[in-house]
Amino acid sequence: MLQDSSIRKSLDQYIKRRIQEIPTEIKQTFPNIKKIWKCDDEADFLYGYYVGKIEEGSLHYLLKATRASAGGYVDTFEIRGIIETRKKELQDTIKSAIN
Repeated sequence: MLQDSSIRKSLDQYIKRRIQEIPTEIKQTFPNIKKIWKCDDEADFLYGYYVGKIEEGSLHYLLKATRASAGGYVDTFEIRGIIETRKKELQDTIKSAIN
């Protein structure tokens, strides 16, 4: 799917931007995460949440950028793999935002 290096680079930049927005989103959206969501591990919960949100946003971004249909060129597993290459950065961002 992402054979075009310009599309891949653009997707990487999109994912970086989304990760940079996370601290602000966490402070606004999840002020009392333990109390409201009743989760023991905030970082794990938020990591899963944001991987899903970034994956969804990336899919939408790619569909717009390539004007492809959902059944066409976009492979969600490839998107997830790209997001997972930034796993440490995403985890560190979340941990710093909740501490």
